[in-house]
Amino acid sequence: MEKSADSDGSDNQFPPERRLEAPNYRLVKAGIATILDIETLRECVAYENTHQNRPQILRRLKWKADELREEADE
Repeated sequence: MEKSADSDGSDNQFPPERRLEAPNYRLVKAGIATILDIETLRECVAYENTHQNRPQILRRLKWKADELREEADE
């Protein structure tokens, strides 16, 4: 699958507000699952900290960060 991102690595098609402000938790989980790079993940963490600060979403973002770092080490 090809990554849709700008040259700076950010994914403008699905900015943090679209990923994290979905009408239900399953859609938020799907938005997080489709994060492909650490910069997009950082943007989502910053957005979540500023707007909602939901522990379960921040935990899921941490798990995604761990996954991305693990993939980078391979």
